[in-house]
Amino acid sequence: MTQLAQSGGLQGSNPVINISIFVAFVVVTLVVVLRASRTTKTASDYYAAGRAFSGPQNGIAISGDYLSAASFLGIVGAIALYGYDGFLYSIGFLVAWLVALLLVAELLRNTGKFTMGDVLAFRMRQRPVRAAAATSTLAVSFFYLLAQMAGAGVLVSLLLGISNPVGVSLVIAVVGVIMIIYVLVGGMKGTTWVQIIKAGLLIAGAGAMTLWVLAKYGFDFSALLQGAVDKAGADGQRLLEPGAKYGTSEISKLDFLSLGLALVLGTAGLPHVLMRFYTVPTSREARRSVVWAIFLIGLFYLFSLVLGYGAAAMVGPETISQAPGASNSAAPLLAQALGGPVLLGFISAVAFATILAVVAGLTITASASFAHDIYANVIKRGEASDKQAEVRVARITAVVIGAVAIVGGILARNQNVAFLVALAFAVAASANLPTILYSLFWKRFNTTGALCSIYGGLGIAILLIVFSPAVSGSETAMLSGVDFQWFPLENPGLVSIPASFFLGWLGTVLSGEHDEAKYAEMEVRSLTGAGAEKASSH
Repeated sequence: MTQLAQSGGLQGSNPVINISIFVAFVVVTLVVVLRASRTTKTASDYYAAGRAFSGPQNGIAISGDYLSAASFLGIVGAIALYGYDGFLYSIGFLVAWLVALLLVAELLRNTGKFTMGDVLAFRMRQRPVRAAAATSTLAVSFFYLLAQMAGAGVLVSLLLGISNPVGVSLVIAVVGVIMIIYVLVGGMKGTTWVQIIKAGLLIAGAGAMTLWVLAKYGFDFSALLQGAVDKAGADGQRLLEPGAKYGTSEISKLDFLSLGLALVLGTAGLPHVLMRFYTVPTSREARRSVVWAIFLIGLFYLFSLVLGYGAAAMVGPETISQAPGASNSAAPLLAQALGGPVLLGFISAVAFATILAVVAGLTITASASFAHDIYANVIKRGEASDKQAEVRVARITAVVIGAVAIVGGILARNQNVAFLVALAFAVAASANLPTILYSLFWKRFNTTGALCSIYGGLGIAILLIVFSPAVSGSETAMLSGVDFQWFPLENPGLVSIPASFFLGWLGTVLSGEHDEAKYAEMEVRSLTGAGAEKASSH
């Protein structure tokens, strides 16, 4: 990914078609956002879309929020180059939703109001826990935003032939400005509709390409696999066997275990995914929305298997690895091989729209967390009389976050985007998930445990990443000219996630604080939904 921004465009790409389709998407979604904004009046409207979305609608939006450009471009490319090992990403991302469905979705919807901080602070001391929850939310959102904004620069240099730094920076700024408009004008309602439209386009586009690829091989998947093996040449058989990417050494096997742990546990701790559970009216709809999301995301990842091997068979691993952006060009190159510049333009625009929708979801989550947790409950001590002031703070925060994301995306445009995404998942799994699970299920858990778990998990994850091969000491590192790495794994999940669970336990047992009555209330509310509607209407 790092070499993308220095490369030229994709051969045969038509920038005019690409830009036209993308502009059409932006115009249509802006009209939808403007219509949605007419009913965005209260804090509940802005943060949770007035809880007016049904389970299926929210499930489609969740899949739109979750299937980022990394899923589309990255996984298809990984399967095209590494076969079996590339598909393991899909499995990790999908299995993660079972954790979200079985342990988090319904209980979170019943207990909270707008943000993760609502749940964590329910039976703790409000101000320190909300401050910690907002800190981890902003940290995860920032790294995820950075990856998406850098990904936008990557995609543009690939598809529009813009290779000079000023041009790429300008495009990143345009993406940031459009995203800020979505969030400012439409709030959660507008953002949700953008995600629904984008999910429909992405899944329909990937589905059409999948059928097209299978039709080329007589709808015989075995023939497609054989085509990929033949095209890869002498070592083509490795595409069908495990170990092409993660089996070369003991460290690489541990690295895969660490990455898998971060992916599977990170999803249930991603703040922008958790916040989606508050946009439905009941816990039953929250459950339904996750079932829909699992179905749609699973379907997309099945498509990615066909598309990855299709790219290997029709384009070839060698051609893909030598193209601008290497593995990330697999899906666009396959679209070009199937349908020429028009299909390439459509798929490119869908990938770009994917970045826009994900970035908008992240921004509204981060701004809501700051306004609701920090402003309303820490600074104003929960006594902010004017709810409109809270929404105003959220909108101002969205502009600030958007500006920071633009600057960060420009600075990180040549950096390893996959590293930034992995960091976001590792931080979410380390800082957020242990605290959420302890809060929901452990009677004795208290404020000290929550603070140790959040800050400890956050600190350890970031510390290990900084001193890992992902940052220094290797040719593919962010800082390739220096070497200060001592932690052997690129992803810290294997160490930071268990450490966060341990610190949460240790902080709790060392503290005498214990509010059994409040836990009993939380347990009843989380399991039955009693009081949730009252909390929603505040």
